[in-house]
Amino acid sequence: MKRILFIIFFLAFILGYSQSRIRVIDDITKSAVSHASISCNNTVLGYTDDNGILEFETACKRIEVKADRYQTETVSVEKNFQVVLKKESSKTTDIEAVIIEDKSDPRALAILKMVDRMFRENSPKSLDSYSYKSYEKVSMDIDEDSLVQFNELFRNNDFIKRKRKKDSLNNISARNIFSKSKLFLWERAQEFLYSKKYGEKINILDNRISGLKQPIYEMIALQQSNRDNLPTQLKQENRGLYRFFLTDTVTMDGRKNFVIRFREVNYKKPDRKTRYNGAIYIDTETYGIKKIENFSKNKSDGIITSEWTYFNHKWFLASETVKLKMSRMQMQEGKNADGKPSKNEKRSFGTYAFLSSRYFDFQSPIEPKREDFKGYTFSVKNADGKSLNLYRTDPLTMRERNTYATIDSIGRIYNIDSKARVLTALLNGQVRVGVMDFAVDEIVNYNLYEGFRVGLKAKVNETFNPYFSPDYYFAYGFKDDRWKYGIGLDMKTTLEKNSFFRIEYYDDVTASGEFNRRLWSFKMRTMNYGNNLNNDKYFRYKGATISYLNDVTNGLTLAFAARRNDEEAMFNYQFRNRGASFDNFNTLLTLKFSPNSTNIMTPQGKSLIDQKYPELYFNYEQSYRLLGGDFNYTRFDALFVHNFKTILGTTGFRLYGGLVLGDAPIWKNFTMNGLASPSRDINFNFTSYLGFATLEGGKYYNDRFVAYYFTHKLPWYFKSFGRNISSFDFVLRGTIGYMKHPEYHQFRFRQLNRLYQEVGLEWNNFLSSYFNLGLFYRVGYYTTRNFKQNFAIQFKLKLLEF
Repeated sequence: MKRILFIIFFLAFILGYSQSRIRVIDDITKSAVSHASISCNNTVLGYTDDNGILEFETACKRIEVKADRYQTETVSVEKNFQVVLKKESSKTTDIEAVIIEDKSDPRALAILKMVDRMFRENSPKSLDSYSYKSYEKVSMDIDEDSLVQFNELFRNNDFIKRKRKKDSLNNISARNIFSKSKLFLWERAQEFLYSKKYGEKINILDNRISGLKQPIYEMIALQQSNRDNLPTQLKQENRGLYRFFLTDTVTMDGRKNFVIRFREVNYKKPDRKTRYNGAIYIDTETYGIKKIENFSKNKSDGIITSEWTYFNHKWFLASETVKLKMSRMQMQEGKNADGKPSKNEKRSFGTYAFLSSRYFDFQSPIEPKREDFKGYTFSVKNADGKSLNLYRTDPLTMRERNTYATIDSIGRIYNIDSKARVLTALLNGQVRVGVMDFAVDEIVNYNLYEGFRVGLKAKVNETFNPYFSPDYYFAYGFKDDRWKYGIGLDMKTTLEKNSFFRIEYYDDVTASGEFNRRLWSFKMRTMNYGNNLNNDKYFRYKGATISYLNDVTNGLTLAFAARRNDEEAMFNYQFRNRGASFDNFNTLLTLKFSPNSTNIMTPQGKSLIDQKYPELYFNYEQSYRLLGGDFNYTRFDALFVHNFKTILGTTGFRLYGGLVLGDAPIWKNFTMNGLASPSRDINFNFTSYLGFATLEGGKYYNDRFVAYYFTHKLPWYFKSFGRNISSFDFVLRGTIGYMKHPEYHQFRFRQLNRLYQEVGLEWNNFLSSYFNLGLFYRVGYYTTRNFKQNFAIQFKLKLLEF
């Protein structure tokens, strides 16, 4: 859900307050709650009248609302706001009275255990096939209860009549926008198809985003969190973050449900220990989830509600509603004697992000056809908003209709389309400037051979020509004092998927013994960035390549390349007394199999929406004594990545290895991905996708090897401070290899022919930051008596994940 709402965060404002007006109502009947006490720091500010209303002044940021036979609520103070109180049932009161220890009700935990056990059986994907549609609406606006006061203030002030030349929105301020429209509106209609034989297909039937003429494909392909997944509050690993209590049973849609209320464990004040901030409704017969409500600690700050429907003996998500407080908007209310706006007379209004999703037209079974599942996971049928009226579950209000006209005009003035395309390009590691895309990972790099390497890599994008895309790069290494460059051309065969020929010419250097990274995602390449920071064994390659890439299916990509290179070691090296420079003609076949990942085709090409496992990467390189080639070797390498979840936590692993058959120079063998440096007092490095924290870089080479990377996330989540949730991972890495003819290579290196292992512990979201801190220690055969050689500290950006 955070990913969906992230794109509208920049629209929030810093707001203030003065005198406030509160209205208190009943959760069920929506009737006024009279004589409710409003207090701050145990001082009563007043009581609500017969209409449930109280006007008060306070410097407090939070107040407490109490009423007989209702649960007490603590809320943030706003100018005009409403508080909803829930009645205390006798069962709830009894349970609260006996809560002495801060722990969950065993009966509630037993029910949740059954929910977890039966989740797959209750999931629609346990059916052979199904289809349904959805209509979703995301917006940003003032709370409905504040609109009347806002518009009254807006009409009574004459600032709307004054043109302010320095207005940041070209005389269209946020005040003008809110008076007649919302600040943001996004609608989307989708169709979901599923077949056990063909998998899942999601068709975006239509889409419209206020302010944008062109859709943001990566955005419109985002999915809701509870559609296919167990809600966060119910996951086994999150049990330590909440306290659960069985409070009641109720009948909903003719079916009996358990009512389990929950609260977060980090309520610090004793008088809040029994406070609930959510409820879960569980079907007593199937243990399927009927409904879940999740309030913020202060209800006025937000609520998220998801509800399911029972169809064909499975539980389908039927609706989701979200209301999250963003900020407050401050407005001048009056003037001083000199006619200038008064600084002391201000009103403020809370701004909120809203989301509503409705799912309908459920059908199961269906007759799945192969052609309906062709292409990537997502297909865009239409994206101009013209057919949305066919799928709207409720017609747009006048205020919503005005939003498109108002915000679209602002979008044209400030060219929001181009700014949005820049943002989406960054998701793939690029910066878009007009018809050019610049690679962010080529601007600055560092390695032992080149020192700091600065460069520029640019590619002509689809706005110039959708089928032909030339590119170039150049770079300079300060340590080796050498320029590098390359030029290429992509020629697409279709716009429906990734399928293109490529020719390129280059003159560059790279580290010896690298594992092949072709078809890796931007996130994987970024994580592997530091793999050669301590490897100074580089070689130069100059030549040309012709290649072809084709996405055979959503999960299968094949690429073939033929290359003719001049290659030369840039360090003191000879291969079989034949020197350090050779000609090499070879072919490379690459396969990527990622059957569960989510992709969408955009004008820029395929975009990876959600990388899911398992994944397999395989490379087969064959060298020939043709076109002047000096070698006839065969090289294989493969990487298998997977993770799975059990009651003991989440386990992830990477299994990888390589094999070289025949004579090949050292740079076509395999270095063992060491990250450590013998010159440092303490080994400190950034996590590498295939690297070892305690292994010395550029020291070990093999012509065959296997390696593993196991990580296990403990099912214990906690908060140190701040908002981020922390956890611990145990990590085990190991590798072993062999070289058949080490005497062929005349330079100093070692084989890694014994099992090398290191163990570690990672603290995720270290001290509530967005970094993971890892401590690693070398164990086994290669352990030394020198502690600093065996020990290493690693940092990893949390966004890189597993």
